[in-house]
Amino acid sequence: MQDHWFIQTSKGAILTFTRALSAELGAQGTRVNAVSPGLILGTSFHNTHTTKESAAETTAGIPIQRAGNAADVARAVLYLASEYDGFITGATLDINGGVYNM
Repeated sequence: MQDHWFIQTSKGAILTFTRALSAELGAQGTRVNAVSPGLILGTSFHNTHTTKESAAETTAGIPIQRAGNAADVARAVLYLASEYDGFITGATLDINGGVYNM
């Protein structure tokens, strides 16, 4: 069983580190952003550690009623790396179909 407090602390640390690093490197023209994927099926991690039953249960709680896939994450990363996002830095982009667990 995963420790919920540890996961939330880790996520908070990444968010804080992303913001701090973007402030530190912004004057050099370097943008720093993070992505935070939710359930992304078809990856080696989920192929190994996620059962069909648990994936179905998690998917049922996703507002758009589907799990993500690698292409969903890739499009978000491509956007952040493109010229179109020139004014975004210090952000964490949630790629989770609308799931926000507090």
